[in-house]
Order: sequence, then structure tokens, then C-alpha cells
Amino acid sequence: METSLLTTVRPVPPYDFELTAGQPNYSRDQQFKTEEYVDGCYLRLLDLGDNVALVRVRSVGTVDQPELAVELTGNDLTNADAERAGRQITWLLGCDQDVRPFYDSVTGDPVLADVVNDFYGYHNTRTASVYEALVQAVMGQQIATNVARIIRSLLVENYGVRATVVDREWYAFPRAEALATAEVEDLRQLKLSFRKAEYIQGIARAALESGDDFEGMHRLEDDEVVKRMVAMRGVGQWTAQWVLVRALARPDGFPIGDLALRRTVSSLYFDGDEIDDNQLLAFSERWSPWRSYATSYLFAALRSGRIAGS
Repeated sequence: METSLLTTVRPVPPYDFELTAGQPNYSRDQQFKTEEYVDGCYLRLLDLGDNVALVRVRSVGTVDQPELAVELTGNDLTNADAERAGRQITWLLGCDQDVRPFYDSVTGDPVLADVVNDFYGYHNTRTASVYEALVQAVMGQQIATNVARIIRSLLVENYGVRATVVDREWYAFPRAEALATAEVEDLRQLKLSFRKAEYIQGIARAALESGDDFEGMHRLEDDEVVKRMVAMRGVGQWTAQWVLVRALARPDGFPIGDLALRRTVSSLYFDGDEIDDNQLLAFSERWSPWRSYATSYLFAALRSGRIAGS
């Protein structure tokens, strides 16, 4: 029997719920399958380990005094489930981030300062785990964003955790055991190349062997994380840096090798003149130690169409 529990999350201000939960706008892009943002409500099926539940999150505060109302719906829910859901939402929607030091750091950069002004209160969203970030990054290597979304949708539909809640089927990202035991040929049917299918299977198996789905990475320094990541097949610097940003919430990750980022920086700071990765990396030092935030804000503005990438 379905029941609902309520809890509250109070993000670190400033926090703009619409900018954060609605970036990208899930109501216009249903390819994600695991989450939506519709009419001011963020919806997601949470994998709570022993249980799954649909979470609905709405803002009941303001940007400078933020407060989120969290409703959890599922079967046999307990207060412990509600507490865990609150922690997951805090993590996924970046509610614990303090963006003010980053804002202070860009006052001398008029381009990024304008982006910050437009996206005041935007917080970086995160993946639920290091394993999930790795799989997503490998799927997205060297292909268009819309193609990566289609592949991600197929992966979730075929291997993800699923549950019927409020008369609708919902999905959560596949657990490592589901992909570790999947056949490479079956994964290829999801529009994955043979190599990527192998890499994803290998990542899932390594996550299981780690005993904690790589969550021990949270205790390591950035350089050690990158060293361990790139030792895995299919994982290079670009992927490792995105793991730092999206899964470990490190403030100074920088996805060197990202073509869209390089073109965006070229357009905004170099009058469109072509730059290489070494030039981009050297240029990015002006944003350190907040390069994760600088990157995320630039991509948020790029997705919204407020800036052009080329």
C-alpha cells in the first residue's frame, strides 16, 4: 500500500530551485527517464537500497531564504527512508554548496560575472554515485549530447531499477550488478559501440569489486582520484575530471578535452580565435580553485541559449 512521508531540506543560500532543478529542463527533454521538472516540481525515483520511492520536491522559500518541501511516496516507507531521501536530495540538487566564495572570486572577470548575475543562486547538480558518473561519462564520450541522452534512456529502460508509483512506471539508474552481468552484445543493442559496451561492463564489475561502488573515492585527494580513474579501461582525463565535478563535488575539477567548453571559452574570451587544450588549461587557472563552478555556470548559460559556444 502506497504511503507518503514529508520532510524539509534547507539549502545554503543563495539557492534558486528553478535554475538548479530545471537545468536542463526535464519537462522539455523526456529522454532522461529518471527525473523530471514539471510546473515547479522536481520528480525522481530514489533508489534507497532496500526500498525505492518517488520523491517530489517543491520550493517553499526564496532564493535568499531557501526551503524545499520533499514528499516521498512508496510502499512500506519508514522515517529512516524519509531521512535518507532528504540526504539524497541535498546531495543531488547541491543544497549543501556555498557558492558565495565563487561569486566573490569572479568580480574581476566581467564575462563570468555577467553569467553569475544571470544565474544567481544556481547550484551544481550531482550524480547519485561515482559509479553512475563514470558510466554516464563513458556513454557521452565523443558523441552529441542528444545521442548520449537517447542511449542513457535505453540503458535505464532495459537495466534500471523500476517501480510503479502513483499509477505510473518510474526508473532509477541501473545498479552496478545489473550492468556487470549484462552481455556485451546485449549492451550493443542500446546503440553503444562494442568498446563502450565493454568499458561500461568493466566499470560496473570494478564498482562491485571495490565493495562500495567507488564511494571510497570521496576520501582521496583529486590527483589520486584521477590516477585511479584513468587506470580503468575507457577512462581518460576528460571522464576523470567530470567525475570530480559531478560525483565528488570537488570545487576545482576541470574537464580538459571538452570541445564545447573550449569553443565557449574561445568565443567569450578570445574573439572566436581557435585555442588548444593547453591554452585552455592555462587560461582556466584564473578561476582556480573554483573551476568546477566556472565550468558549470558556463554550461548552464550555454544550455539556456544565453551565450553561444561558437
